[in-house]
Amino acid sequence: MKKNVLLKDVAKVIRSKNAGPFEITLDIILKNKSEYQKLKSSGVINKELIADLYHLPIDKIIHFVYFDAANAIKITIPRPRPQGSVGEIDMHAAQQHVPLMNILIR
Repeated sequence: MKKNVLLKDVAKVIRSKNAGPFEITLDIILKNKSEYQKLKSSGVINKELIADLYHLPIDKIIHFVYFDAANAIKITIPRPRPQGSVGEIDMHAAQQHVPLMNILIR
């Protein structure tokens, strides 16, 4: 039986970053082409999962791209509140990647 593996254990980088006052970009970069291809072909990370993790309707996901040249998945979602507005808690969007870390991938 294969051991359960979390995304944080196979990814080189899992990050979130500011993509302007109304958007956040999530990046998942795998350690090598082999791990990337396994993850991509598994279909585990998809728009439905991202919508569920970030409590969004699926049609609100702005971009969802498998970026083969970088062994990466790039996702852009709307910010819950505009950057710098009252109640906004992460101006640089640097902490929004946390829900991705514990995705079970095998």
